[in-house]
Amino acid sequence: MSVDLERAKNSLLAHSYTCVLCRGETEFHSVMRGVAPLLGFLDSGNSFGGFSAADKTVGAGAAHLYVLLKVNSVWAKVISESGKQILEQNGISVSYEQLVPYIINRTGDGKCPIEACVRDTSDSQQALLKIRSTLQMLQQKKAGM
Repeated sequence: MSVDLERAKNSLLAHSYTCVLCRGETEFHSVMRGVAPLLGFLDSGNSFGGFSAADKTVGAGAAHLYVLLKVNSVWAKVISESGKQILEQNGISVSYEQLVPYIINRTGDGKCPIEACVRDTSDSQQALLKIRSTLQMLQQKKAGM
């Protein structure tokens, strides 16, 4: 495990972070849930190429976002089989604590909607569009629209 990945993992486990990106002395972290931190990093305009990431949960959607962020490696507390496959297919080193068939939704009664929305998507840019669309739909549903 690289020094950056070890640092990201240790920081994630030592704090209440959901996601940590490290490269050298630079660290970015978030306590936001789901793919929100990764979308925030993507939208920030910062370059994350060469960073190592530690994340509580990595499904297919998060994996596609890590591809777009151009990280070198990802450690996950929990990773789905499809998330692992997407990272590996894109040359990103993967390590994890637990491998699961799929990520479960927050109510615990089905598949995570973000994982489901990118199920048949191999292109990460296309996955990003599907993720944003699904999140917008979920927010509208939550708001009772």
